Amino acid sequence: MTHHPGLLRTAPLQGETTSSLICRIASRYGLEAKVLRSCWQWRNYQPGHDSGGARADAEVLLNAAGRQLMAGLCGVKEDVLARALPSWEQEDAKLPAGKGGVPTAAWRIGGAVAGPTAFGCRLCTARRTGTAVRVVRYAPRWERVCVRHGRWLLDADADQPLEHLDLRGVPEAVAAQRRWTGVARRAVRAGAEPERVFALAYAVVARWWEQGLHWERETLWPRRLHQVAGGNAGTELDWWRIVGRDAVVFPEVVAVADALLDPAMAQLAWRASGGTRPRVRGEDDPFCRRLGERVDRDWLGPRLAADYGGPLSGWRGAIVRARRGIGPPGWRDDPWQLKREQQPATMAGQLRVMAAEAQTGGSGTRWRATVSAEHRFHITQLLDEAREELAQLRGAQSGTTAEVARTLLEHLSQSAELIDRVVLHAAAAAVAAGVALEEVAQWSRLPAEELSQILAAGRSED
Repeated sequence: MTHHPGLLRTAPLQGETTSSLICRIASRYGLEAKVLRSCWQWRNYQPGHDSGGARADAEVLLNAAGRQLMAGLCGVKEDVLARALPSWEQEDAKLPAGKGGVPTAAWRIGGAVAGPTAFGCRLCTARRTGTAVRVVRYAPRWERVCVRHGRWLLDADADQPLEHLDLRGVPEAVAAQRRWTGVARRAVRAGAEPERVFALAYAVVARWWEQGLHWERETLWPRRLHQVAGGNAGTELDWWRIVGRDAVVFPEVVAVADALLDPAMAQLAWRASGGTRPRVRGEDDPFCRRLGERVDRDWLGPRLAADYGGPLSGWRGAIVRARRGIGPPGWRDDPWQLKREQQPATMAGQLRVMAAEAQTGGSGTRWRATVSAEHRFHITQLLDEAREELAQLRGAQSGTTAEVARTLLEHLSQSAELIDRVVLHAAAAAVAAGVALEEVAQWSRLPAEELSQILAAGRSED
């Protein structure tokens, strides 16, 4: 294919994936995306879903020559693209270096490159570019509400057809988006990272969401869920509970984040614990009662008081331990530390589980259904690196005894380190998918307590 650099200018959107921009460039030239992609040499195949469809969150990494070609095709300088596209300057060992080389590209999954991906608002895209086409952007969950058009922008990694949910019947979600800006500023003033505060609050409320099916007095979430489902979730309630969860619970997530940043709530947690004279949590726990009031559910307190072991209990425990000055310093004293197994299942993961259960009649699920594609990709990548290290040993057995021994030991040591990392990532994935820690410890041949400590240390480094 021949092209004329800069003939049709296609400006990137902030946070857009490189793959999304390529698709928009193709649309501007009146081409199919696969035709435009033939301008690059590809080192692997485009990732897809188990069902066979292409992943919307597929990402592209380019070498220097590939980036130069891309800049020419869209008529935008490379420094502008570098500021807008999070993956623009990401390197990959499979791509040849040097600007004078062949334009080369490699497929990746967006979540493994620069974080969570979501669909962009087509109405906002049309307003910016004049064309209402699909856009995929890197966007955390606290930026998923399009306030202008009243839309919740859905995860792009899931195998489902929707790009957004209509929030016009859920004005409290739009209000929560505006409120989050102030909550994030409050987190910074308190010395906490806003993303970690949000993650903990999100985990707390997602746990409530699963329990909420049995809350007879819960009326807000069912109403919102039916609204985002177009008026009535009907016979697809289970599907909508997965797809609509994040939009429906967003107001409570922001409210809980705001509450946990409030020094008065920390003081309540301290007093409820008995202060310097520990006591068992009661049904009338004042902290739980006040938290229920702050999410407009004055009946919720006793239910929260009876719930042990969740992320909210972890936050309270860290607050109390810090004030009592007990326990070892480190991550256990960090109230915003979230255990991997307490992180909510993603929409994509839940939909894979639902599909797997439908295929097996609900009798079980599979590794691919419960472990995210990003985590599976990382494990596979580590295994490939270990194989490469071991493969190099075949031709490394000539030379002096010292040289051969050094080479063998260096490569074996590196391979062992990579395999150890594979074991820990696989163990973490299994625990996060709900497998008992004791079973995982037995399979990995590590004491359960030691494995728990290793996984905790890994979380603190994530």
